[in-house]
Amino acid sequence: MSVPIIAQKSSFPTDVEEGRSYFWCTCGKSSKQPLCDGSHKGTDFTPLKYTAEKTGKVFFCGCKHSKKGALCDGSHSKL
Repeated sequence: MSVPIIAQKSSFPTDVEEGRSYFWCTCGKSSKQPLCDGSHKGTDFTPLKYTAEKTGKVFFCGCKHSKKGALCDGSHSKL
């Protein structure tokens, strides 16, 4: 199993819009963190679709180790 690159050891606060889908970078290589820019091509990684339930701010995982998928769960504090 491949290990993702840690983009940063904190979350990415991001404004989202209700009903809109976002594709969270799982590999850590994207230059458009926390979202996918296609840099995973040729790896074992694929982006994770996140659909916003409401308009507002969410905290996308930056370390790529969250157990809550795209959203930060504080895992970066243990790295």
